Amino acid sequence: MSIDVHQHLWTPAFVAALRARTSPPRLDGWTLLLDGEPPYEVDPADHERRDTGGLELALVSLSSPLGVEFLPPGEAWPLIDAYHEGALGLGEPFGAWAATCHSEPDPDRLAADLDRGFAGLQIPATAVPDDQLLEVLTARDLPLFVHPGPAAAPAGMPSWWPALVPYVQQMHAAWHSFHAVVRPRHPRLRVCFALLAGLAPLHTERLTARGGGRGLVDPNFFVETSSYGPRAIDAIVRELGIDVVVNGSDAPYA
Repeated sequence: MSIDVHQHLWTPAFVAALRARTSPPRLDGWTLLLDGEPPYEVDPADHERRDTGGLELALVSLSSPLGVEFLPPGEAWPLIDAYHEGALGLGEPFGAWAATCHSEPDPDRLAADLDRGFAGLQIPATAVPDDQLLEVLTARDLPLFVHPGPAAAPAGMPSWWPALVPYVQQMHAAWHSFHAVVRPRHPRLRVCFALLAGLAPLHTERLTARGGGRGLVDPNFFVETSSYGPRAIDAIVRELGIDVVVNGSDAPYA
């Protein structure tokens, strides 16, 4: 089965919800306004229903760098609900990751959302994993997808800075924190880390040298390939093996 676990597609419902806001994150026409970042001109064509290239399943997710999940509940949920409604209405071959509010976690609401047919839950790498939310996933044997969260380019830095520096750092930190803290509390949880976990698995030798153990492969911790090519993927396969590497494109961005 050909699967892409990582795509983004802003549906009309989500776009309308962003345009209805008066403070960031919001859309002014197709200009995206975020706290601490310059205005960004979104290409509407990026969020039209796209050719999935023969995929049998393409999983879309909320754009966590927008910061929606960290808003107060009264602001977060209208955006999340709009995303959910639009994503569930895309039809085959699309599926979707659920999103949830992290400023005030609500495991009952997550359970109700997951039961509508989502593939699992996406969280920003900058979120502190909430045990109650993870227990909801484990009870349903559904996976968690860890995606980069909000990041701004410092003044004077090029536009590619967030994708190359804080996004990678976030994923690197998430990989190690999940191994050290989350796995002992949730032994059955399946997790997929975006962008090859920021290449964190390649630091196993340093981990071992610093007393972090032997770096054994966790068969339920997966990495997806978005934005990387053969050289990086080959290096990860040499470290983790092929079974935990899954396809992700980050379409339309990478």
